[in-house]
Amino acid sequence: MRAYVIGNVTVDETISVSAMPEAGASILGREETRDLGGKGANQAVVMGRAGLAVTLVAAVGEDFRAETIRSQLAEEPVEARLIQLAGKASDFSIIFTTPDGENAIVTTTDSAGSLTLAEAVAPLAESIPGDLLVLQGNLTDEVTRGILEEARHRQLLTAFNPSPLRPFFTGLWPLVDIAFLNKGEAESLTGTAGQGAASVLISAGVKHVVLTLGGEGAMLASESGALTIPATPASVIDTTGAGDTFMGVTLASAALRGVPLDARAVRHATAAAALTVSRRGTRSAFPTKAELHSILAG
Repeated sequence: MRAYVIGNVTVDETISVSAMPEAGASILGREETRDLGGKGANQAVVMGRAGLAVTLVAAVGEDFRAETIRSQLAEEPVEARLIQLAGKASDFSIIFTTPDGENAIVTTTDSAGSLTLAEAVAPLAESIPGDLLVLQGNLTDEVTRGILEEARHRQLLTAFNPSPLRPFFTGLWPLVDIAFLNKGEAESLTGTAGQGAASVLISAGVKHVVLTLGGEGAMLASESGALTIPATPASVIDTTGAGDTFMGVTLASAALRGVPLDARAVRHATAAAALTVSRRGTRSAFPTKAELHSILAG
């Protein structure tokens, strides 16, 4: 199986602050890291390190950040199909992180929002039925829906992370096989929480729902029922990229074993996410290939 991750790629700049700024406030901060990021790139890197064959499709601009993105992706076990857009700026994120490990992220989408449907789906011509398509919420309505429809046509398994939240997501569920959401996203999209939120999504057409519940662990739900997997204890330093680690490892674990999503895949993911939150940065905080090999062997 090959995973086709179509999404965004950014340069992440993490700034440590004592508390999140309020409107109108000027505060002091310290730059902690400058790293490769973006939900699409994050998920692709984690799946690649886990041993899954991965193609990343993303747009970059014509600037110094594009060179940083290219050089850092070249260090990862990911086939990068980067589409360079004339006159556009590469996307970047400013991440504020507090001493308790919480974060707030502002991401630009000049490049991601300019990716066309034709550019996005072109690599899918090389896919075969049963391959995996992975999407997030950074692309436009037309492109996101078009990619999912093309994946259906090509009989691909579709995994969708509806983040950042966009109004058009509620119409996409019949095209989604696996949905990954956190508590806030689930409540915003369904008006309810926990197993109730999972039931709403399953009734709308999603086959498997994975809800991340922070320190309470994660829930895996389908038409046959739901189960909750406890979180792996962790010393939380920075939660940036933890959700992407979780999603990437869940998908890779099941794909590499040739099985549908199961409790073992979620347990693997909670262990990997626990490593990510114990480190600062984005790509630099992800588990290494050796660490993921050890986790997936368990």
